[in-house]
Amino acid sequence: MSTPYLSVIIPAYNEESRLLATLARIYEYLRAQSYGYEMIVVSDGSRDKTAAVALEWKPEGCPLEVIDRKENRGKGYSVREGAALAKGEYILFSDADLSTPIEEVEKFLPLLKSGSDIVIGSRSLQDSEIVVRQPFYRKLMGRVFNGMVQLLAVKGIIDTQCGFKSFSRKAVEDIFSLCLIEGFAFDVEILFLARKLGFAIEEIPVRWINAEGSSVSPIRDSLAMFREICQVRLNDWKGRYTRSGK
Repeated sequence: MSTPYLSVIIPAYNEESRLLATLARIYEYLRAQSYGYEMIVVSDGSRDKTAAVALEWKPEGCPLEVIDRKENRGKGYSVREGAALAKGEYILFSDADLSTPIEEVEKFLPLLKSGSDIVIGSRSLQDSEIVVRQPFYRKLMGRVFNGMVQLLAVKGIIDTQCGFKSFSRKAVEDIFSLCLIEGFAFDVEILFLARKLGFAIEEIPVRWINAEGSSVSPIRDSLAMFREICQVRLNDWKGRYTRSGK
């Protein structure tokens, strides 16, 4: 089989209720394109039938891989596990709720092809289209978190947490092999390492629709993300982001 042009990774935790619609929409979009593709679902220790839903849905001939991890390790770990399996020239990861519609990848691929190593979606740029907004407490979490990110880790990127990011194969191979964060702040670690290694990052506006049913806890997960941002800086200070330091 020839190398696919695009690999789409969908990390999923307890997503049986909406994964079917997400996979169908991604598949219908990708099969209409002229390039080769693959889809990779990583169930991160889900307590429901997330993996089973994906396996039972798979149409004949659909290039879908399903990783059914029995232990919950975190979104960062799941994305890396999917990326390790991906064979595409370009790799995209997307949230299982498709808050950013898969069609937005049309903005990303030309930029990757023209030389950007990493292209990330942003909900906070002037031209971003927010169709359904987050609850106020999620917006507040985002603002506080972004302030910490700007101060401690990655300056100049407005929205590090939008779950729609794409990479060249080289960027994935060089960056993901150094990553250590398994939780929600893995996005920050990826971008921190990208800057450290000299990769070009492009942040672009996307269409975004808030999806109900998030399992994020405003207090618990905010504290965890703050600890993880500090851990990124500590890892760098200790020299853990080097080939010999792993």
